[in-house]
Amino acid sequence: MCPLRYMVFILKGEMMMTDENTEDLTLLGNRDVEYAFDYDPEVLETFDNKFPDRDYFVKFNCPEFTTLCPITNQPDFATIYISYIPDVKMVESKSLKLYLFSYRDHGGFHESSVNMIMDDLIGLMDPRYIEVWGKFTPRGGISIDPYCNYGRKGTKYEEMADRRLMEHDMNPETITNR
Repeated sequence: MCPLRYMVFILKGEMMMTDENTEDLTLLGNRDVEYAFDYDPEVLETFDNKFPDRDYFVKFNCPEFTTLCPITNQPDFATIYISYIPDVKMVESKSLKLYLFSYRDHGGFHESSVNMIMDDLIGLMDPRYIEVWGKFTPRGGISIDPYCNYGRKGTKYEEMADRRLMEHDMNPETITNR
């Protein structure tokens, strides 16, 4: 079910929306969006942070991430968690969705995928702090859950990254936290 509170009617091949002003939406519902089927960081877009003088976390939970094992070509499924403290720029969520979708036919190990995501977001936004955690579905009875983070060098965020890395995932897995 669509989370937006409006009804969509198809009338003579055109979508008409009621109950909400949707003039400013450029990607959502756009039938001309092209999905990349190979890794493509060029789809990522940013917008200005309206609160650059404040530290706050932005978190994304991406439960439908898929990539391919580079050896077997079998699909690997994961939930990708991205948390960052923005500086001047922020990633636009629709472009992030399209970017993550571009991994669909990309062959890469779990650890590589998670680190590539972080590196691309650092290059795009230059955040104060960022962490990316991939919780991959077990294959062969083993799950691989790589975590990486970054804090801007020479700042308190570098110390924060060191501390969070050392304290990351200190609790053992349970069947309920997947």
